[in-house]
Amino acid sequence: MPYLFTSESVSEGHPDKIADQISDALLDNFLAFDADSKVACETLVTTGQVVLAGEVKSDTYLDVQNIAREVINRIGYTKGEYQFSGESCGVISLIHEQSQDINQGVDRATKEEQGAGDQGMMFGYATKETENYMPLALDISHKILQVLADLRREGSQINYLRPDAKAQVTIEYSDENVPQRIDTIVVSTQHDDFDSDERMLAKIKEDVISIVIPKVKKLLPDEIQKLFTNDIKYHINPTGKFVIGGPHGDTGLTGRKIIVDTYGGKGAHGGGAFSGKDPSKVDRSAAYAARHIAKNLVAAGVADEILVQVSYAIGVVEPTSIFVDTYGTANVNLSDGEIALKASELFDMRPFAIESRLKLRNPIYLETAAYGHMGKPSIKVNKVFESPYNGKVEKEVELFTWEKLDMVDQVKAAFNLA
Repeated sequence: MPYLFTSESVSEGHPDKIADQISDALLDNFLAFDADSKVACETLVTTGQVVLAGEVKSDTYLDVQNIAREVINRIGYTKGEYQFSGESCGVISLIHEQSQDINQGVDRATKEEQGAGDQGMMFGYATKETENYMPLALDISHKILQVLADLRREGSQINYLRPDAKAQVTIEYSDENVPQRIDTIVVSTQHDDFDSDERMLAKIKEDVISIVIPKVKKLLPDEIQKLFTNDIKYHINPTGKFVIGGPHGDTGLTGRKIIVDTYGGKGAHGGGAFSGKDPSKVDRSAAYAARHIAKNLVAAGVADEILVQVSYAIGVVEPTSIFVDTYGTANVNLSDGEIALKASELFDMRPFAIESRLKLRNPIYLETAAYGHMGKPSIKVNKVFESPYNGKVEKEVELFTWEKLDMVDQVKAAFNLA
């Protein structure tokens, strides 16, 4: 029997995502000036206030207040009527030094023997249903909000948008787990005040359906565009007015959107957040490495859909387990356990090996903190960091290295795939 599946995304102006972006901007700056920094930064945002907390071990010193303000302004919180802006908000820093009890479990005489920064399990997932091997409902949700943000910044086609927004997409699947059509699209976007609530709701709904959705469709391949039928149910700002938003409408915290950050509810999640954590924290680095494994296995044709789990004990260099679930879609005559064993032989999952293979000691994290950590293209960019204490650093870095299909040939050879 056909079934429905739903995923949601939130915009860069959502309070939780503001917090994530501030935390990752701090991490990037620490890594830019000291690549060996150990960082676990948390951020809270609320009406007119930002609170920074966490633990850091680094040889550099940062103007953390200024970094937070720059992130807030870049997102678009620049007006007093938002009750939260980069220029006027208070920024309180409660960041302190990392516990030596934790650090002694990570650092070793040689970097290759570096222990895991925490215990826990991390998951990676990939599916053939999209070109970027991501679940379709989440991919479309992300794209709706990215288009909405582009239109907000451009300002000519839609001139009333404010930074906070959410999107949700429901897709009907066949018994064979193939997307058939889009059933429902939900968009809630913050906006300027209108002179009439009735006119406001009609205008926003018209603009989302006639301007935003067509732009989203153009970003998708033809077979996905066909899923956008005239029968889609739209719920646009279903509660009505959405003028009060952002941190004034709802407090935001780092790490509260872990399903948005990963696979939209497909696959699984180990519970650990990503933003603000340096790569010695396997919550982040091993989740990226597991995605790298899953994506390369699917791209090589091992299976049409794969979930990879890896687990660690704090301070221990080797993972305690590697698990694979192909959901019955394997294209090789091997059990999931045998596939997991081969994957563990191909991909070194020791913490330092992950850091080195995926180049995770670079300042590459701010770009991950909105619209998902997975599914984006791996590209090289130049980034500039300036500090009143450390001067200026310019670096070429490679973003989203875990999205590279750089192990497909090795996987095909290991699994005897043509």
